[in-house]
Amino acid sequence: MQQLSLHRFHIPVMGLAYTIDSPIKVARFGISSVISIVEDRLVEMMRKTYYPSINQTYFPITVQEEDYRAKRITDYLNLVNTIVQEQVDKLRNAAFEAGSEIVKYFEMLPENSAVKKLYRQMMELDCQAEKAQLQERLRKLIRPGSIDVNIMTKLDREHPDKEGSIPPDSSEAVTALRGYVKSELADSSVVFSAGMNPRLYNYLENCPELDMNEDGSFTKKIIIKVSDYRSALIQGKYLAKKGLWVSEFRVESGLNCGGHAFATDGYLLGPILEEFRQNRSGLTSALFDIYNAALVRKGKAALQEPPGMIFSVQGGIGTAAEDQLLHEHYGMESTGWGTPFLLVPEATTVDEDTLRKLSAAREGDITLGHHSPLGVRFHYLKGTSSDKERLERIRQGKPGSPCTEKHLVSNTEFTTEPICTASIKYQQLKIERLRSMELPEQERKKQIDQVLEKECLCVGLSNAAAIKHQQTFVKKLEAVTICPGPNIVNFSQVVSLQTMVNHIYGRADVLMNAGRSHMFVSELNLYIDYLQNELSNEKQEELTPKKKKFYAGFYQNIKEGIHYYKALDSIPVADREKFLQDLAYAEVALDGVNYRYALDLN
Repeated sequence: MQQLSLHRFHIPVMGLAYTIDSPIKVARFGISSVISIVEDRLVEMMRKTYYPSINQTYFPITVQEEDYRAKRITDYLNLVNTIVQEQVDKLRNAAFEAGSEIVKYFEMLPENSAVKKLYRQMMELDCQAEKAQLQERLRKLIRPGSIDVNIMTKLDREHPDKEGSIPPDSSEAVTALRGYVKSELADSSVVFSAGMNPRLYNYLENCPELDMNEDGSFTKKIIIKVSDYRSALIQGKYLAKKGLWVSEFRVESGLNCGGHAFATDGYLLGPILEEFRQNRSGLTSALFDIYNAALVRKGKAALQEPPGMIFSVQGGIGTAAEDQLLHEHYGMESTGWGTPFLLVPEATTVDEDTLRKLSAAREGDITLGHHSPLGVRFHYLKGTSSDKERLERIRQGKPGSPCTEKHLVSNTEFTTEPICTASIKYQQLKIERLRSMELPEQERKKQIDQVLEKECLCVGLSNAAAIKHQQTFVKKLEAVTICPGPNIVNFSQVVSLQTMVNHIYGRADVLMNAGRSHMFVSELNLYIDYLQNELSNEKQEELTPKKKKFYAGFYQNIKEGIHYYKALDSIPVADREKFLQDLAYAEVALDGVNYRYALDLN
């Protein structure tokens, strides 16, 4: 069966660099975190950074080597695993004395943990013999957090060989997956985000490392990040038919998250979690029937009961009370705390300049813009070195970025080979085209501004690690992009790992915005703003009946979400009055959108 972490939270993937070495920082304390493995140049840089730390020689894996991307990823994950195992061995042998890492390990555990209670019992003993005996038991109970990896399924560019042909199974997502499954990581998971990629999912069948072990456990597990129940059911069935079990569905808020924001059609997080709460056993059973049939079809023995499946949630969590609600009312086994950990240098990798900007971030400094070349809305911190660099290039009449990594190339408007919309080449061609077109000046300026908003994320989201570790990622390209969720404005202190963990478990309070709305209300307001923004950008004379129906449905889903929240009786009494008041304000704002655009079809 699946082994659950001793902690009730995890640190999700953030950017490319921000959690690239988080397991080296937190895994020995039992905290799970997620590494992005799509950027192999960054992975190679981290190999160069960390091999000297274990007194081993770094040998480059060059682009001339066959399957170099997968090899880089495998070796880096093995390196991280080696470092973490050495750290855990050292921690297990540490003395139980104030300030030691073993004491820190147990002090950070949640109060309701059986292991934490055993630790408290040991600390209260006077008999040294009994104390020593319990200490040995505790040492054996120590286990590290899992070293998980993230693959954004939409980043799956083909990689031609030297002759220009496309070797089989050479796309970016597939090679990243191959690099992961060939690693020595155990009790680890691969997290698939950004939707279903049939090519990638089909390749999973070629990975026996993802099969169930004879004892019913999995050495490497599959986690699917989803925005709603329907997505979980569709993707879970697709994999179950191939004899692949999803060990965890990780629900993420559509808008109240960092990085790329994949908005739902107005479905809010609370009602989405309610659907999971009511149907989780049915989901497990439905997938198990399909999975079992696939096992039999492959000549394997049928199972008597389904393997372990857990559910987690992330996106905008800010208080211990919210965390508790997600666990106790909705039955989530784990909660993802991402953005607040950007202010914890012991957990994430953020350069000092960007760290100061994050600490000072206030309302208006975080924008849900169109900076991503993927064409997906993107949470973005203004005023970063990357933002300044982009604006300076525009002022100099040289817009766009050098495209060195090419992970986000997708546009073929002007070229046969796809290029990135943030690149110098694309922006020059597109702006030249717009200036040659007979457009009203205001419309031309609007479209040019949309072109200029695009920014290189491959380099910008990697550079923090290069700066922090005094390495070079790409020569002469040192600007940093960071993509925190809106929740960052509620946190302004740079704090220790232990302090942030204490905040999560209600033993400390580092929240700076006392008037902050509940996470559900914050997301609700983001959806209302999103709907307002989308409608304001639509030319009303071009609104087709199909579009009108979509926006009406979007509005109605938000409205139903508000009704759900009004009836939610699990909000603590101390918070309920403000919660209902904030809901009322949000409903007025939504009604204003409806009044302006006549969305209510009834």
